[in-house]
Amino acid sequence: MSMFTVHFRSRPGLPWLAVLAAGTLPWLAAAPSAQPQASDPRATSPQTYEWPSWGGDERSSRYAPLDQVNAENFGKLQVLWRWSAANFGPAPDFIYRATPIYVNGKLYTVAGTRRTVACIDPLTGETLWIFREKENPRWARSTRQNYGKGVAFARVDGRPTIYLMTPGFYLWALDADTGQPLPFFGNNGVVDLALGLGPYSVDPDHGVADWGDITSSSAPLVVNGVVVVGNSHDRGYYPENRENIPGVVRGYDAKTGRMMWRFNPVPRPGEPNNDTWEEGSWEYTGNVSPWAPLSADSKLGLVYVPTDTPTNDYYGGSRPGKNVYGTSLLALDIQTGKLRWYYQFVHHDVWNMDIPDAPHLMDVTIKGQRVPVVAQATKQGWIYVLNRETGQPIWPIEERAVPASDVPREKLWPTQPFVTWPEPFEQQGMSEDDLIDFTPALRAEALKTARRYRMGPIFTPPSLEKAADGTEGAWMVPSSNGGANIPGGAAVDPETGWFYVASQHSYEVIALVPAQEKYPNGKPWPGWGSPDGKITSLYVSTSVGARGPTGGPDNRALPLVKPPYGRIVAYDMNTGDKKWMIPNGETPEWIRTHPALKGVNIGNTGQNAHANLLVTKSLLMYGEGRGADKYLRAVDKASGKELGKIEIPAPTNTAPMTFMHNGHQVIVMAVASASVPAELVAVALPAARQRRAPNAGAQ
Repeated sequence: MSMFTVHFRSRPGLPWLAVLAAGTLPWLAAAPSAQPQASDPRATSPQTYEWPSWGGDERSSRYAPLDQVNAENFGKLQVLWRWSAANFGPAPDFIYRATPIYVNGKLYTVAGTRRTVACIDPLTGETLWIFREKENPRWARSTRQNYGKGVAFARVDGRPTIYLMTPGFYLWALDADTGQPLPFFGNNGVVDLALGLGPYSVDPDHGVADWGDITSSSAPLVVNGVVVVGNSHDRGYYPENRENIPGVVRGYDAKTGRMMWRFNPVPRPGEPNNDTWEEGSWEYTGNVSPWAPLSADSKLGLVYVPTDTPTNDYYGGSRPGKNVYGTSLLALDIQTGKLRWYYQFVHHDVWNMDIPDAPHLMDVTIKGQRVPVVAQATKQGWIYVLNRETGQPIWPIEERAVPASDVPREKLWPTQPFVTWPEPFEQQGMSEDDLIDFTPALRAEALKTARRYRMGPIFTPPSLEKAADGTEGAWMVPSSNGGANIPGGAAVDPETGWFYVASQHSYEVIALVPAQEKYPNGKPWPGWGSPDGKITSLYVSTSVGARGPTGGPDNRALPLVKPPYGRIVAYDMNTGDKKWMIPNGETPEWIRTHPALKGVNIGNTGQNAHANLLVTKSLLMYGEGRGADKYLRAVDKASGKELGKIEIPAPTNTAPMTFMHNGHQVIVMAVASASVPAELVAVALPAARQRRAPNAGAQ
């Protein structure tokens, strides 16, 4: 039976919204713009500039050297088309994380829980073709179904090809013009990624049949004729067992689908650093998956792989040792998969500080020398800046002693790497000085709440819910969803060497309880794992207190900590200096109108959300992110001064992108909210609407 369905030319995009900026003249011509350099491979013609991968290029810059949209005309942007992603299968209305690519004169994206691929006309929003796997049990039981971030593209022997990873853990190669699977790739266009993982039995309908969970969320990366695939798991605080499948990294021939190499992020016997997994824990520990997007340097022949926390996130008593290569950045040879270098950001991670953002590659000038760097923004509020050829820190990173754990059998690593420069972009750790002080009453309530839990600097370990000192858990700031995370992350300006990072100021309390106390009768897993529901971890995390809008215990639904609650920070990576910080958007209505703040001047708190960044030659643009207000904003790259904002149908959910098609710059964003189902929204200057096909949008 065929595993796929291809449809051609489904209905056009939804009718276009009215012009957003009052007074916009529909016949206004596009402003003159500087053309990208002819040597730039993304500039395929004087009128075309591509966005060929999730991050814009293999370096994950999220940058395009376009300036048709600029400070003078940003307010004249209008919605060009809206494309419904919610039409492609059931999905939570408020989550849509796909960033399209623009290549081959078309847009390509994914939608729905089966990760349907759609090819879209860039000026009209018309769906040209779709591809979808047939119904299968592996898709239906997969975790992370709705977390698809996009597709990859390459020209193979001149043929434009789209690569897709699905929730059922298959890798497809599709003809970019038709959506048809390419018969010479794998088995009639598909590779079963459950094969080649390791010593696991594989059922054709259910994938890895033994135990554990593995799927995909980010797109593959195609570099130098090799398709490099990462993977993802369910979040590590949900599989509360000590066992899982490791996140093996693999490279496949882009033409044939033949597996060329594999790298074990949990090293097996005989491999370097196997001894950092003590007491034989390498045999059963899983995760360490590269679930964030990958980046590459095709000239150096390296792919950069960020990894996550080993199983499980908050208790490591079953995996003693340093746990290399968990929570690390790996530089692998693209052709062989051999490790060139690695840098571990957190040893024996029990804080869920997995790497959620793509590595960002830059060339900067430091003390007169041109230096190739990779900059990694993290949850913990640091940017780790390394020489991307050698892995050596550009500025000192010091191993410093950190507190030990008093949780039974937990043996933390005695030191952790501390970034000395650049300075952090987010609050690290929790102290009484960090608590809200808008009014004396709110301050007193915050102190009373915060003192129930252990406070301390970054790397304060998770603690027991019923600790000997009377505390009920430990503060973690930034939280596992704070700092730089997958919806926000960073973007760079390769021309200036500036680095922009979006951060959410969130916090949480981590408390551990004996697994048998939380699950006295075991816990059957939802579709995978131990069939008898047996819990094999000694301790598991539990919810603490009333979780308010920030994810942690709150006071009267107000955050416990001082604002800003979301921010954007700019750094000059030629020096590492922090240049400016601005709040993400404006104070949200639920804070502005709170009765406890009546008559109090609190300033701009910013939105408690991850801003979604996009950099061009002329502007830094951002959407405020999921749960915030529905605006696209533009700021001056050098100062952070806001230059304008336009209203969009719903808040952005993930990184926007931009391209030039037929001489018109278009910006596309994934948006969604509780009232607006998931969709793509394209905005452009008025002249772009005049260049659409004559029958576009006809009813």
